[in-house]
Amino acid sequence: MKTILTTVLVTGLFLSACKKQDDESGAKGKEEFAMAASESDAAAEGVFDDVFNNVMGVSPEVGIGGTGVFGRMDVSGARIDGVDSTPCYTVAIKQLNNTTRFPLQITIDFGTGCTARDGRTRKGKITVVYTGSLVISGNSATTIFDNYYLDNIKVEGTHKLTNTGTLDKKSYTTQVINAKLSQSNGDYIQWNSQKTVTQVEGGSTPLIGLDDAYNVTGNAGGSVQLNGKYFQWSTAITAPLLKRFSCPWIAKGTISLSKGSDAVAVLDYGSGTCDNKVVFTVNGSIHEITLH
Repeated sequence: MKTILTTVLVTGLFLSACKKQDDESGAKGKEEFAMAASESDAAAEGVFDDVFNNVMGVSPEVGIGGTGVFGRMDVSGARIDGVDSTPCYTVAIKQLNNTTRFPLQITIDFGTGCTARDGRTRKGKITVVYTGSLVISGNSATTIFDNYYLDNIKVEGTHKLTNTGTLDKKSYTTQVINAKLSQSNGDYIQWNSQKTVTQVEGGSTPLIGLDDAYNVTGNAGGSVQLNGKYFQWSTAITAPLLKRFSCPWIAKGTISLSKGSDAVAVLDYGSGTCDNKVVFTVNGSIHEITLH
């Protein structure tokens, strides 16, 4: 009887210890997942927000002109000021139809390294095919990448931007298809995204892009290989993200991050200040991410 009782007590203590270990491992695992997924989703959002700005900024013929690395231009197309004080890239324009101006292919070549005034270094090429001017509803621009890097991130995949606006509201849809963002150490992010971008400020000055502000809504999903571990997630924007052409970062808004059907964390981009900080909340704990 004594032997049986001792066995039961030992077994009970063992199971209790295992349960406690499992509970702690679950909480720790959730935080680890949230950290990896939050950082990766925010990084991917930033990379393709930069693509959006450059696609729109090439020239007033194909977009707004004067955004992204293209700085700010006046009505005549002359450079005034902006992100770059001295351009270190080249732009090649190719007309794909001999009888019509569009579709138009534009290749932005950053060479072996081009550091802009925003402090970010780009290299390689991005090639954009415009069906027409992006200020006209129905037109689109599809971007692919040729050995292109943003800082130390190699960017692959397809980015498509379509004007879905009306006469009284400027609006776009953005699609990121089969993106892969790779680091030199073998870590990588895979990402797909579908967003709607709607203008909320700057409508009264259509020829000046740098005073524009947009609300972004939609969802995304991705996976990351990080330090030998693999994480997969999905996101939904729960409060519109605020993007400004004058700021390289998302300035406001919240995103719900899920693992499968379970909501795990909330990403908060802040209250409108232009900075590279994002906080996420998981298990009641608040963590800060610094974007690069």
